[in-house]
Order: sequence, then structure tokens, then C-alpha cells
Amino acid sequence: MDVQSRLNSAKNSLPPCSPPFWARSGHAQTMLAHLIPSPVLTGSRTELNITLESETERIRSTYLKGTSKIVVYLFHGLAGSSEGTYMQRTALEANGLGHHVLLNNHRGCGTGAGLASEPYHSGRSDDLSKVIAYGKAMLPDHNHIAIGFSLSANALLLLAAKVGAEVQPDFAIAVNGPINLDRTSLLLRTGLNKIYEGRFTHELKNYVRINRPLDTGDLRKVKNLREFDEIFTARLGGFKNRDDYYQKSSAKQYLPQINIPTVILSSYDDPFVSIEDYLDAKYSDQCLIHLEKYGGHMGYLTRKGLGYERWLDHALIAYISAFEKTLAI
Repeated sequence: MDVQSRLNSAKNSLPPCSPPFWARSGHAQTMLAHLIPSPVLTGSRTELNITLESETERIRSTYLKGTSKIVVYLFHGLAGSSEGTYMQRTALEANGLGHHVLLNNHRGCGTGAGLASEPYHSGRSDDLSKVIAYGKAMLPDHNHIAIGFSLSANALLLLAAKVGAEVQPDFAIAVNGPINLDRTSLLLRTGLNKIYEGRFTHELKNYVRINRPLDTGDLRKVKNLREFDEIFTARLGGFKNRDDYYQKSSAKQYLPQINIPTVILSSYDDPFVSIEDYLDAKYSDQCLIHLEKYGGHMGYLTRKGLGYERWLDHALIAYISAFEKTLAI
């Protein structure tokens, strides 16, 4: 059975995400999944500083040693870090199966604060590529799987299409990626989504204060994410303006170019990543599209008896295991 057949089989074997009555909206899924406590890493780990284009630009990664021939790379979303609950849970699940794991902080994020001055953003497929190149040099006879969440899902899809970088993983899973950045930024300006935008904007301002203290004067002009992307992301990221950044970095237009096995997972009720972009997109034959009715933005709380469990964790492991089975052929 080839890889696409095995991935399809894994998809068909997964039950739908059927939320408890108290988590039936996209907002409830998004917020509660973040607020409900979940397991954290406590065991042995190694901290790595991965050099990017110069010694002044580094990424901090946490490495969990495994016993298998698979390396799993985890990349977090906007204003997140390797300490994020979804990052920690996925690392525990993958490492529990014997896989090597690298939990990666984007430039200047988490424990990597102060190790870089250039910004991270949705188009930084080059950073993901350099981390994977580092891992391939460290564990050369292994298979390499990358999982990108939210912002990183978009960047990972760019890498899967070889946009902006060359060193790819062997398999990719992109979760709730904002593949149309302009539309996502506008949705974040509406209704309850302003809660998420407020948090993102607050955290990004702190990011600038820590990593680019000489630029903090411009923070007075920033009231929302679109303004941040105009004043900071576009200018520091080498784009003409915000619109240029959104246009060049949105993965939707590049999905037909994806040339590695890739699972694209999202939900109909994601509050600020429009399902329409996934429904009307064109895809390469390397893509498996998995769209759940419920799940919110990286929520995916599903019923289990009178309680709940985290559907996303099971789905990610199912797809990792399906890919692993193709390696034994």
C-alpha cells in the first residue's frame, strides 16, 4: 500500500470530532482547548541553539531523544512557543512511540528570546528548512516528519511546495493554517475574534520589546495585527508593505506545487481561518485534505463517555503511524 493509500486509510479510521455540548461552537473549542490543563514535559531533554543565517540569528529548540528511525519536528503558532500545550502534548505522544522530537521556538520566541533580531512570520519557510537541515545532519539515516500549527502550518505548506527554501521533510502535517493571510487578518477584526487579536497584538508588542528594543517607539502606532504587520512584519521582513507580505506569504496559491506527502487538516468552524479558502483551493496529488465539521482553531475537543478527549492528538499520531508503516515496505 502506498503512502497516500495509507494516509487515506488513517483518515477513514478516525471518528469525527464530536464535541461535548459545552464545546459545540468554534469559539468554545478554541478557547477551552487552550484553557483546559494538559500534560507537560518533565523528562530528560537537550536544549539546542540552531544557527540561521548568522551567529546573531538563532532558534532555540528542545530535543527529546528517541529510539526509532523517525524524527518529528514541531513548529508553533503566532505568539506561541515550544511551551504551548499542543506542542507539549504532541511531543509527549510522539516521543512515547519512540520517535525523536524537536520542539522549535521561532526566532525570538519562548526560551529563544533575545537570540535573534529578525522577525518570524507566516512566510518563514526558510527557518523551518534550516531546522530540518540541522536535524537531518544530526540524524542522517532517519525519516523526518514536520508538523506545523497555525502560522507554522502556512509556512510548512510553503516549504512543502519548495517556496522560499529547499530542504524539506519527508512528510508534513499542517494544522489550521491561515493560507489566506489577508482574509485571516480581516476576520480577526470582527466580533469575538477581537479577543484573539488583542492577545496576539499584546504578545507581539512584547516580542518587539524583548528582541528589538530600539524599535519600541513605533509600538505606539500599533493597535491591531494588521497595523503590526504593516509597521513591523513587512518592514523588517523585507516586504514592500503589509499587502505585499500577505500576498507573497499566503500558501493557498502554492498548494498545487506541493511535492511531498502532506496532510492538510482544518475545521469548518475555525473562527478566523476561513473554510472557504480550503474548499476552493487547488491541490497537488501529494495532498490529503481533512476538514472536520467541529474543532475551532486547534481545539478539537471530542466526547468520551461523560467527559472529553483531545481528538487532534489521536489524529496526528494516526497520520504519523500511517506514514511510518510505508517505511517498512
